[in-house]
Amino acid sequence: MAASSSSSMAQPIIAPRSSSTASFHRRSSLPNLPLPPRSTTSLFTATSKLKISGSRRSVSYCIKASSDDTSETSEIGEVFSGLKEKWDAIENKPTVVIYGGGAVLGIWLSSTIVDAINGVPVIPKFLELVGLGYTGWFIYRYLLFKSTRKELADDIEALKKKVIGSE
Repeated sequence: MAASSSSSMAQPIIAPRSSSTASFHRRSSLPNLPLPPRSTTSLFTATSKLKISGSRRSVSYCIKASSDDTSETSEIGEVFSGLKEKWDAIENKPTVVIYGGGAVLGIWLSSTIVDAINGVPVIPKFLELVGLGYTGWFIYRYLLFKSTRKELADDIEALKKKVIGSE
């Protein structure tokens, strides 16, 4: 009895794959992407090659720089010459460098602070909850009713006039 029950335990049944199932598994699940557009005025030209090896297809792109069109390189030179003229026109260059360095330092510092806050597991979820609560309050306060939408539009116009100035 025990021997028959152990031999009658659930054994996996392996069914042969049909040809349609086999071809389904060979196909890629990714969609075919369109080829990049060819432009005659661009600095770079893209060409594509289709390689077929067995049952796999792959598309590879080759980007080559064309030396025929020099109009874009001359535009880049004009941009740099314009920037050089503006830099030469600045009277107080150390102040500009200090402000620029301060801006880069401020961005780096704020990025470091945000990364530190994201490292604490509870704080990002709490701040997300605060943001959702404020969004809900803003929708209720300003967007649900016509009179409050008008009030919001008036506030925005007043702020625009304050920033831009009265005309």
